[in-house]
Amino acid sequence: MRFRIEYIDLAEDEEIILRCHSLDENIRRHCQAIEAMLDERPAIVYTKGEQEFYLISRDILYFETQGETVYAHTAKDLFKVNYRLYQLESMLPPEFLRISKSTIANTARILSLTKSVSSNTIQFAGSNKEVHVSRFYFKELKQKLSQRRG
Repeated sequence: MRFRIEYIDLAEDEEIILRCHSLDENIRRHCQAIEAMLDERPAIVYTKGEQEFYLISRDILYFETQGETVYAHTAKDLFKVNYRLYQLESMLPPEFLRISKSTIANTARILSLTKSVSSNTIQFAGSNKEVHVSRFYFKELKQKLSQRRG
């Protein structure tokens, strides 16, 4: 792969074009890196005890409220976040989706979705953590996951 910069007239809009044979995992990572650099969302600070952590969004499985506190779950850990879920919804990349009143999930990390009469459950790749999806958000989640396959 090569990298090329083309200078344009000031009257033209700047744009980034990525030309590829197929959209493989390597190209997806490049796109995500470019989007992250261009993204003007504020950085989310995650805390555990007195320590502050600066995690990348793809490491987060889901955000969940417990009482008045919002936690970010990774595959193996739990971090406190000083934002409300409604604030996080506007700060997070598009792969994050509200799945219940108290949970926002990273749809890119969903391994399976189980629908049953009593509850709908998500399992995440690389983790034994699972969360419940409310019936209200289930249809939107299914649509988001079907877009991911296409």
